[in-house]
Amino acid sequence: MADGRDDRRGDNGDGDQGSSYDWLYSGGSGGSGGSGGSGPAPDPDATQVIDTRGAARGSASGASGAGRPGADDERTQVVPTAAASRPRSGARDDAPPSRIAPTPGSPPPSARRPDKQTRPKRTRTRRRRPGRWIALALAAWLVFLVAVPVFAWMSVDEVDAEPAGARPDDQPGTTYLVVGSDAREGLSGQRTDTILLLHTGSGPDLLMSLPRDSIVDIPDQGTNKINAAFALGGPKLLTRTIESETDIRIDHYVEIGFTGFVDLVDAVGGIEICPTKALDDPQAELKVEKGCQEANGETALGYARTRKTQTNGDIDRAKNQREVVGAIGSEVVSWKTVVNPVRYWRVMFGGAGAVKVSEGTGPFDAGRFAYAMTRVNGADGLTCGVPISDLAVNWDAERAPRMFAAIREDRTEDIGKDLCSPTGLPQ
Repeated sequence: MADGRDDRRGDNGDGDQGSSYDWLYSGGSGGSGGSGGSGPAPDPDATQVIDTRGAARGSASGASGAGRPGADDERTQVVPTAAASRPRSGARDDAPPSRIAPTPGSPPPSARRPDKQTRPKRTRTRRRRPGRWIALALAAWLVFLVAVPVFAWMSVDEVDAEPAGARPDDQPGTTYLVVGSDAREGLSGQRTDTILLLHTGSGPDLLMSLPRDSIVDIPDQGTNKINAAFALGGPKLLTRTIESETDIRIDHYVEIGFTGFVDLVDAVGGIEICPTKALDDPQAELKVEKGCQEANGETALGYARTRKTQTNGDIDRAKNQREVVGAIGSEVVSWKTVVNPVRYWRVMFGGAGAVKVSEGTGPFDAGRFAYAMTRVNGADGLTCGVPISDLAVNWDAERAPRMFAAIREDRTEDIGKDLCSPTGLPQ
């Protein structure tokens, strides 16, 4: 062991200093060895060992690195580039990226990549959604279509039309008594030139005229023309007279004033009438040419009331009345009414101002009545005069009861042309 320690000190055991390996251990302290004055001078051609750690420190070591191998300030410096950040072939994908020292003059990473919280927020432009506006407009239009009839219905007047005494039992379907009223101030009673029965049920809708000159028995008043019942006792007596003559139960009473009739025709922009000949009746304020033509409210009213210009008098007048009523109904439900808010408003309030209804008649009943009036002149409707046997307007003793029975039993599909004719006369 002592020999080993002596060898490391350079002692050969014989007391001689120095060794052939002194150049290896002299390192960077060769100068100090020379100062000792012992041993041979270092060989300048011997291989030198360079301290690579000193090169990495470069000029940062300052003067303390002078005189040591690897401290040459003029040697080539290697500057790391961005390529160094790329993984070497075979490196793991999940290895953390190497940190690269920024090049001189480049901004710090914090300046190049601002924090998310300090980034300016991008303003978003709200996109217009035309579909949403269209949906809102349709919803508002539906509310308008529902609200207007409701408010209009609130202005409809009611009348007491339920007769006293015994009445027919309830029957299938619904029957309306429709009366055109000509009430005038200063007169003791009312007059009517228009009396209609409208029946709706499982079969075709039926509109039947009862000519005002029809001879009937008026309860407690004797035999007279049917319109006398309205003049003497108003809606109650007229309802009772018709029920006793036909045994048909009247479910609802609808009275149309002539003034309101004119307003309603004007509200729909007029109707089409088709007289079969030229008509000139100063008393009805009517003068029209033959053929189909547009008529305003006053002309339509005169056309529905004229009798003296008709060949068959009251029979032809009843036919004109059904024509006018059907034309009004068709215009009321026209698409032009639905898409035109002004027209829709005028029709709803014009109709409400033109009618009076019996107590207990609700908006649903009125709506069904209006809808049925638009169908009676169509393929699925029937427009008839009460079956009569002569121009004196006497009801036919055989055909009239058959017609009344079909209405009572809601069998309007069984009513043929032998019972239903425009004049009421047999065909």
